[in-house]
Amino acid sequence: MGEPAEHLITCHLGEILDARGMTLAELSRVAGVSVVNLSVLKNDRAKAIRFSTLTAVCLALGCTPGDLFSVRTQ
Repeated sequence: MGEPAEHLITCHLGEILDARGMTLAELSRVAGVSVVNLSVLKNDRAKAIRFSTLTAVCLALGCTPGDLFSVRTQ
């Protein structure tokens, strides 16, 4: 069984940053994750995320993975 052609995960990083008045550069500094990697997440272009990155982002934003991501139903 192969992978689906397109995943149904949506990243809400942009909305969370906006709600906190935070920029990608600030999050990068606090979380220790590159701006490039955060930009890929924010723009929904990521195909995967390391648990260490997810942990760092969630700790820096005070959120959970469930706050950061949702699954579309199509």
